[in-house]
Amino acid sequence: MRLMRFRFLIAFLFAVFAFCTGASAQTVDSSDPQALIKTVTQQVLDEVRKRAIEPTDIPRIMDIVNRDILPYIDFEHTTRLAVGRYWRTATPEQQKQLVQQFQTLLIHLYSGALAQLRPDQQIEYPPMRFSPTDTDTVVRTIAITNAQPVEIDYRLRKTPQGWRVYDLNVLGAWLVQTYRQQFGETIQQGGGIDGLIRFLTDRNEQLASGKQ
Repeated sequence: MRLMRFRFLIAFLFAVFAFCTGASAQTVDSSDPQALIKTVTQQVLDEVRKRAIEPTDIPRIMDIVNRDILPYIDFEHTTRLAVGRYWRTATPEQQKQLVQQFQTLLIHLYSGALAQLRPDQQIEYPPMRFSPTDTDTVVRTIAITNAQPVEIDYRLRKTPQGWRVYDLNVLGAWLVQTYRQQFGETIQQGGGIDGLIRFLTDRNEQLASGKQ
């Protein structure tokens, strides 16, 4: 199943980017996309070297995500792209619920990623072309593992608050594209936007209860 494969592939990515317990929005330069990714990633690895993070400690994981990942992720833009053309037919309340449930789903799916981080993990940053006038860009990174290197791409957009991540790519699997197909199928099966909200809510309840 493509979603299960995608979940496995980006597990490491989420852990590297999200769990920066020593960082704050004020300490990370969000005016440069590559600097943003590089600084946060290094802080995450430094934190792992100081104190291991248990993937079963869900309250701590949620606390870290709420405090540290939200300033750097444009979840609303990600959800809008994943829902695609159906986003325009949703009411403001439905859009709000979609963003909330999709965000919760991603947090649940990636919570087990912490066990994959190693103190000796290395990340490389290939050179990138970047112009001050750019408003959308991709930052490439390469995670060096015991197996083959894993290329991880971050797609970012420029906002009034600085650069924000809105899409992720690991080994050719883009998050938005992967979920857009599933979301479209769910909506077309007759449930509409409310059906997609129910699907996400039910899935989050399953994950919260420990069911996969």
